[in-house]
Amino acid sequence: MGKKRVHVYISGLVQGVWFRAHTKEEADRLGVKGWVRNLPDGRVEAVFEGDEEAVDEMVRWCHKGSPQSRVEKVEVIEEPYQGEFEDFRIRY
Repeated sequence: MGKKRVHVYISGLVQGVWFRAHTKEEADRLGVKGWVRNLPDGRVEAVFEGDEEAVDEMVRWCHKGSPQSRVEKVEVIEEPYQGEFEDFRIRY
């Protein structure tokens, strides 16, 4: 199985609804590394790295989001895999 990296921007009601905490839980469950953070414009930004199947599952999860969120749009940008992360973190 190959490795994959994606940069993701999630729009909708995704701040103030535990989106980042749930993203970290899901990434940890899937073994995906990277980070997630809120953006000043109301979107959430994340980078996911790991096994291709796990990263794809993480992107699918982003379309659904946390129980309180309402995801309207998910923009996914594939990037070259770098293997630079040791874990998944919430950035502030």
